[in-house]
Amino acid sequence: MDVVKTLHVVGFKNSGKTTLVARWVRLLKEKSLTVAVLKHHGHGGKPEMPDTKTDTMQFLTNGADATLVAGGGAAQLILNEEPDFETLKRMVSLGKPDVLLIEGYKKEFGDKVILLRNQEDWVPLSELQGRQLVIGCPEIEMDGPHIHSREETELIDKWFLEWIGEEDGDEAF
Repeated sequence: MDVVKTLHVVGFKNSGKTTLVARWVRLLKEKSLTVAVLKHHGHGGKPEMPDTKTDTMQFLTNGADATLVAGGGAAQLILNEEPDFETLKRMVSLGKPDVLLIEGYKKEFGDKVILLRNQEDWVPLSELQGRQLVIGCPEIEMDGPHIHSREETELIDKWFLEWIGEEDGDEAF
């Protein structure tokens, strides 16, 4: 693939976003594609940090604006300030992945899969731009692809592979 395909997976808490993104990461890796994930930490406050006794935390608590530790084939970067959305996307895409999955950031520009827990979720989420697929709530009617249950994993994965261009579609959603 020449262009990074980017897709947001959005919905409210406990709608299945992380489960879906994790499954799609596995699916992409099975197809020998590279994948990056950007997640919005929507739980309030900072994401969980390393143990306070680590070198990294000593650097941060003493005023470092950023610290990066690398070894054993992996690297971990921690910033003391949250970059804007576009900068975060560039950072997570440094390795030029085939696919970038974004969990959350529902108000940012981009193609979106919307996960619904119930009909009440649809009211605010129906206004989002970039809707590609809605999953959940068979009671609602809409224009565009709609898979009624997140338990329909084969159908959801088929839609996803068609969306990224890894399968030809012959079934309507």
